[in-house]
Amino acid sequence: MSLEFLWYIPNQVTPGHCGEPVTADHNSLDTLTAQAKALEAHGWKGALVGTGWGRPDTFTVATALAARTETFEPLVAIRPGYWRPAHFASAAASLDHLSGGRLRVNIVSGKDNLGAYGEAEEDQADRYARTKEFLQLVRKLWTEDNVTFRGEHYRVTDSTVTPRIARRGERRHPTLYFGGASEAAQRVAATEADVQLFWGEPLAGVQERIEHLRTLSAELGREHAPLEFGLRVTTFVRDTTEQAWAEAEAKVAEMAKNQPDPAQNPHRRTAVGQQRLLDLAARGDVIDDNLYTAPGRYGGGGAGTTWLVGSPEDVAKSLRRYRDLGITHFVLSDTPYLREIERQGDQLLPLLGE
Repeated sequence: MSLEFLWYIPNQVTPGHCGEPVTADHNSLDTLTAQAKALEAHGWKGALVGTGWGRPDTFTVATALAARTETFEPLVAIRPGYWRPAHFASAAASLDHLSGGRLRVNIVSGKDNLGAYGEAEEDQADRYARTKEFLQLVRKLWTEDNVTFRGEHYRVTDSTVTPRIARRGERRHPTLYFGGASEAAQRVAATEADVQLFWGEPLAGVQERIEHLRTLSAELGREHAPLEFGLRVTTFVRDTTEQAWAEAEAKVAEMAKNQPDPAQNPHRRTAVGQQRLLDLAARGDVIDDNLYTAPGRYGGGGAGTTWLVGSPEDVAKSLRRYRDLGITHFVLSDTPYLREIERQGDQLLPLLGE
């Protein structure tokens, strides 16, 4: 299987994200460009650019970075509701054209401050029904002319997006990544996404979800190429196993001292996928040799809830075990971002070509 390795671009207003050094220019174009260029130089395909109200706009950041790089592929996270499908399809087609086909898209349906940008809160069923229509319509707009679509949430009449997305080999349009662990989310992924992203769950949990998604794809009559699978996880890599665990435990101890107020993230325990990660701590601090669950107890969220800890050889072995389950897309990260782009690009990635 052909594997792809991406990183994470921390487009944050507040400095110090996940232990990143606090500097005045932490989210300047020069700083983020330095990271994107380092990714090009050290073997990475590109990077996820995360989204959320109160953060820099992902599409603006991705466009700026694409203009300053040559091979860097931004995986742009966007939310249905913030974008209308036709507006998004047009913007994405333009960026894909200008970047020479380097755009990837991560559709996010989790809760956010929707009211801040003019949307009303919806229950889970409505939220994922809207996401399904969004994916269906965007794909049509990228691949068909004169699209007329009548859905419950979205409608267009005789819509043709220009510039048209150029077909590049088997690639007809930007790859559509999607996350979510609820049954509603999995039904959307099984029929409409190109890549289902998992967070850092134990191997058995990932295997179970892959099998379930493949079953759903068959049951629901998936009409696209087979669903692919990805892993978004923190990789805490140091020169030796002993050094990695000593530094990881010290970092968690520091997190425990500075644990944030849980009220800062009102959705921390409402998302099914996040709750699955937080529940892992009850099974022990370490699962599957080196999946470290303790960060989730002390404020670690999303991809920072669990870490794969160890030497380059330790972490490569773990990632190969996920590969053997069917994972082909990896989105890794650790801080300081620039140092770890270089360290893991030079020490970890070469071991994953074996």
